[in-house]
Amino acid sequence: MSLLELDDVKVHFPVKKGVFFDRTVGHVYAVDGISLSVEAGQTYGLVGESGCGKTTLGRAVLRLVDITSGEVVFDGTDLAKLPDEEMRRYRRRLQMVFQDPLGSLNPRQNIESILSEGMAAHGIGADRDDRREKIKAILAKVGLPANSLSRYPHEFSGGQRQRIGIARALVLEPDVIICDEPVSALDVSIQAQVINLLEELQQSLGLTYLVIAHDLAVVRHISDVIGVMYLGSLVEEAPSDALYAGPKHPYTRALMSAVPVPDPEVEDRRERILLQGDLPSPANPPAGCRFHTRCPWVQDKCALERPVLTDLGDGHKVACHFAAEIEDGTIGLTRATGIEAVVGTPTEEPVADKTPAVKVPAQKAPADSVAVAPVAEKSAEAEAEAEAEAGVEPEKASGEASAPEDEAADTADAEVKAADAADAPGEPEDAAPPVAEAGAEGKAGTV
Repeated sequence: MSLLELDDVKVHFPVKKGVFFDRTVGHVYAVDGISLSVEAGQTYGLVGESGCGKTTLGRAVLRLVDITSGEVVFDGTDLAKLPDEEMRRYRRRLQMVFQDPLGSLNPRQNIESILSEGMAAHGIGADRDDRREKIKAILAKVGLPANSLSRYPHEFSGGQRQRIGIARALVLEPDVIICDEPVSALDVSIQAQVINLLEELQQSLGLTYLVIAHDLAVVRHISDVIGVMYLGSLVEEAPSDALYAGPKHPYTRALMSAVPVPDPEVEDRRERILLQGDLPSPANPPAGCRFHTRCPWVQDKCALERPVLTDLGDGHKVACHFAAEIEDGTIGLTRATGIEAVVGTPTEEPVADKTPAVKVPAQKAPADSVAVAPVAEKSAEAEAEAEAEAGVEPEKASGEASAPEDEAADTADAEVKAADAADAPGEPEDAAPPVAEAGAEGKAGTV
């Protein structure tokens, strides 16, 4: 029987709206139907990109967040149904190492006060001196000196603070420790020290780990079984070596292709799967398979039916309708997986944008303007001749010739021409005296 077993665990956070009266308008599906089991003395690694619900799942096991539905069975007891007081007693056997080593430690308490607080709450140690001796022994296990008891968290480095977080979990003598990104905030050399420390403590104390991380190299080194999460659901689960040797889910394939290989020749030849689009919102997850909006092998069935985590043999479980077909190569790619998946493949559109600039080069623009100028002069001369035939006085013609220099004169002449054109059909051309023209100008001015 498994020491820790999760059955269809769901954690939904309500989205409320309103000023005076809050009403629920939706939910954030942080964890949506996770089922897994962890054996005693085993290390279960949980991986996935940021926002997939890994940390929420770890907090749900400890009841630090409310469980919407499902079962969290620890040593035969369903923690999801326990009253608060009984759950408080069970937390001694379930501890957590948090991601931020500085944020998880009270800056106003020294190390002895931080470590002895949980011991006093659970009745560990006969008195203060007894607890102090136990704390010194635990500090020695995690590689910290005994004089650390009187110091404060800000006096330690990042790796030392993470060791203090591990010591705080160990002083309660737990059975299961949930490690939430235990080395993500540390340097590479310090990461190796903390990981080796966790392995040594597991062997000496018989601990069971649930390790939450996004560093695939760290998870492979420390984990016995690995589960891959995507958007609140588990898409693949397998023993560590089997998962890295042959990932079957498209999302796991993309994750593994992102792990760098320390060989330039192999790195240049290997396949890289770059996913299109961004992670969908957990408040509005896609219907059917959660990964179908980004899957390179998506089919019509993927958008309609949500796949179930199915065992394909040897403990390798996959939640994909076409995992076997993809592995056999009977289903081809339906989306790009190379660099064009991110930047887009050049098409005819950019070429069409450049075509006008090629057809009309900038050097031809002056020649076109010179060729148009004589035509404009001829049209001006023809207009002057037509006005002379219509009986326009020379002063007006000269005023029109100077129109390009004076915009106000050009506007006045245009009004005169409009009035002449309106009066011309009603009178003969020979009988148009200057007085009539002046009257026409007056009418045009009044209008």
